[in-house]
Amino acid sequence: MRQSKLRKKVVAGPAAAALICTGALLSSPATAVAGHAPATFTADPLATWQTDGIVWSLAYARGVVYAAGSFDTVRPPGAAPGTRQVQRHNFAAFDAATGKLLPCALSFTSGAGPYTAGTVRAMKPSPDGRVLYVGGSFGHAGSTGVANAVAVDTADCTLRKDFRPAVNATVRAIETTDRGVYLGGDFNQVGGQSRNRIAAFTPGGSLLPFKADIDLPVRALSAVPARREILVGGDFKSVNGRPAHALAALDITSGATVHTYPGWLPAASVVKSFAQDGSHFYIGAEGTGHRVFDGRISARLRDNKMVWKDTCLGATQAVLPYKGVLYSASHAHDCWGTPGGFPERGLRHTLLAQSVTDRRILHWFPDTDGGLGEGVGPRALTMARGTLWVGGEFTRVNDRPQQGLTRFGTGTPTSLPQTPALTLLAAIPGKVTIGWRASWDRTTAALAYRLYRDGKPVSRQTLSSTPWNLPQMSYTDSVPAGTRHRYAIEVTVTGTRTSHRSPSLSVTVPARTGPSPTTGG
Repeated sequence: MRQSKLRKKVVAGPAAAALICTGALLSSPATAVAGHAPATFTADPLATWQTDGIVWSLAYARGVVYAAGSFDTVRPPGAAPGTRQVQRHNFAAFDAATGKLLPCALSFTSGAGPYTAGTVRAMKPSPDGRVLYVGGSFGHAGSTGVANAVAVDTADCTLRKDFRPAVNATVRAIETTDRGVYLGGDFNQVGGQSRNRIAAFTPGGSLLPFKADIDLPVRALSAVPARREILVGGDFKSVNGRPAHALAALDITSGATVHTYPGWLPAASVVKSFAQDGSHFYIGAEGTGHRVFDGRISARLRDNKMVWKDTCLGATQAVLPYKGVLYSASHAHDCWGTPGGFPERGLRHTLLAQSVTDRRILHWFPDTDGGLGEGVGPRALTMARGTLWVGGEFTRVNDRPQQGLTRFGTGTPTSLPQTPALTLLAAIPGKVTIGWRASWDRTTAALAYRLYRDGKPVSRQTLSSTPWNLPQMSYTDSVPAGTRHRYAIEVTVTGTRTSHRSPSLSVTVPARTGPSPTTGG
């Protein structure tokens, strides 16, 4: 929800009962629940260029990722704000394979000067990727006067002359098909003709007779050519003179209402995004007010029937299905009623992965801060050659500086789980019990804990944990009475990444008759 802007801080959840073991190997729960696809990507971000402002939209076409929004410069991975800046006014292009900044440097501004305000809110390539359609609130593309929507030739990064409609207010959504280009937003006129919040054009820029009367802004569009429909989402309350709250399906040729979805969204929720995977469509919603629906909905394309609806709060800005997983950008802070979800504990999880089958939240927890503007965090997602790109208003990713853009790949994670601190829980002649709080990993649930006595392993336990559930663990060691030992621990993720070994804990085992045990570093 937009009402609550909480700063994310990872804290331990309620402790489970202490695990008192004598060296037995605990079972190792799988990272993904049986029958559910695991998240495809590591939660460790790849090195990525940054912006000095907000990325509102991402698009991929022919080997290039385009990032657009409200910014004036970009800078390389790792560069601090204000350093090593390269001018890019609200639009930048990157090599999809390497992440390298490309020379494509069109500017989108409200005036002819390079530093005047303006913003890009939406981008969508043509089905063949040869053209990139760009919309927002801008009056110039470079030195060319335009009116909130243009087309870019992706081969040479030049403006096309055939698509320059005169749209009288902000464009917030774009959809393309082989036969048409659809714009949605705040406008009520296009080329001097009445078009209330939605309009359709030929790929060459001619206004089509498609017409619908929508009372409030359109924020999302998704065509379903097989059904000759286009899904429309936004803030609206009525479509074509009849009630249709936030979501409707229109005839793709005429604009007539084909289907509405009563009861799918409460009155204070709006649709911010759509995505499809061939058999289903997915909705990202944002609510305003206390505990108003902010999550995601899955529905079948063939019959418009809802499959599931999650319970998460936290203003979903974008959704993207990939290989059986629905990725989303939000600031989720209460998903307790959703399988695999988390309670309301002042935490925010700005990037989530869910099973497309049944909404279960999977163990994939990269994160961002809220960042600039409204403090929402991530706002846009796109897939490019097996890499997930994320854009938004964030300034940190996984608690490290990274502004506006980040991306996630499929390689081996590089981050290490945090090493627990050991404590002495009990000591009697012949036995000591060592305790520690479970750690957690952003990509993998099951972690192996190896306890060492005097440099040699004495216990290996495996346990699954999450940021909100870090159980108390322990091990009872049998040692001769009256002896002194040093204990240390390390954590391993699926045999590939091992934490630094902890500082040693010195323990004196009580003699059969003697003083109380002492501990030290």
